[in-house]
Amino acid sequence: MFRSPSVKIALGVVLVLAVLAILHLRHEPGSMDEEAFHRGATQGVARQTLTVAFVPVTCHLTCPVTDFASKTSTTGTEFDALRFTEFPTIAEALTSKKLEAAFLTVPLAMKLREKGVPIKICCLGHRDGSEVMVRKDLPGTSLRDMKGRTFAIPGPYSNENFFLRTLMRQQGLQPDDIKIVVMPPPDMPTALRPGGIDGFVVAEPFCSKAELDGSGRVLYYAKDIWPHYISCALAVHEDLIRDNPEVVQDLVRGIVDSGEWTERNRADAARLVAPYFRQDPKLLNYVLTHPRDRVTYRMLTPGDDEMQRIEDIGIGLGVLKKRIPMSELMDKRFIPKDIVPVKIDMSKLGTVPIAGKS
Repeated sequence: MFRSPSVKIALGVVLVLAVLAILHLRHEPGSMDEEAFHRGATQGVARQTLTVAFVPVTCHLTCPVTDFASKTSTTGTEFDALRFTEFPTIAEALTSKKLEAAFLTVPLAMKLREKGVPIKICCLGHRDGSEVMVRKDLPGTSLRDMKGRTFAIPGPYSNENFFLRTLMRQQGLQPDDIKIVVMPPPDMPTALRPGGIDGFVVAEPFCSKAELDGSGRVLYYAKDIWPHYISCALAVHEDLIRDNPEVVQDLVRGIVDSGEWTERNRADAARLVAPYFRQDPKLLNYVLTHPRDRVTYRMLTPGDDEMQRIEDIGIGLGVLKKRIPMSELMDKRFIPKDIVPVKIDMSKLGTVPIAGKS
């Protein structure tokens, strides 16, 4: 039986509307299965790119791992890990919005937020990984024994500064009992000789470098004094969070999953990040294995209480001037509940383009 023209038109309209509805659902933001998006199951969607700043310390190791993973897979976003040699330059780039994502020391992120720079901490990149080093020839088993000595820190807005000063207070030392100077971390192992500095507090691999060349010894591991110690975190500009939340989601998942891969593949991680860091893979392997928990890459969700502790120390030292509510400082909604290692193809090592230094 033949339908009337009006019936045919009506059926055609219904069919078109149904097709449009299906297409709309497929492209509705948030309708895509998260696992499919972050594992590269999407097709026909142009990949976005994002530059993420880091400095060559093992606190930031998950940044180049995420870069490598994004360039050797089909994740939703391609990340360029850009190496910097100092934090002030990164801070300036974030302030001017030349960068929208970077690894920063937590106190520096707090200071930028205090100054009105619209960034938020979205996850951590590590736990532990800093030490108090002293000259190997110096006697003494405590910081109290180092009274009158000179120690270097990477900067006032570093948790290493907070850690050292807290340790001094715990051991009954006055602020001027130890002379504290600011020094670039790469210079610290060389300076750790008679006539230079007597000790330093910094993130790896510079502590291990002094240990291996025979100039220094570990006085304290941060992890033994400050359990689950935090030095650095991933800071993201609020404009990126607002305008491209899927990119932030992809980045945070990459960082967290890169941490899990590193925990399971420490020797490979040392080889992978060496060209990004421009450091000896043997040194990095030593950091990641002697002892194995010298620096860790799990538990990357920052707790309000531990971040509050860092802020309290900063306020007490006068380094931070006002309190920032944790809800303004952090945005933890991008941290995935399911954590799986990123897929790394080590056979492609040496074929991935590495972003140059800033």
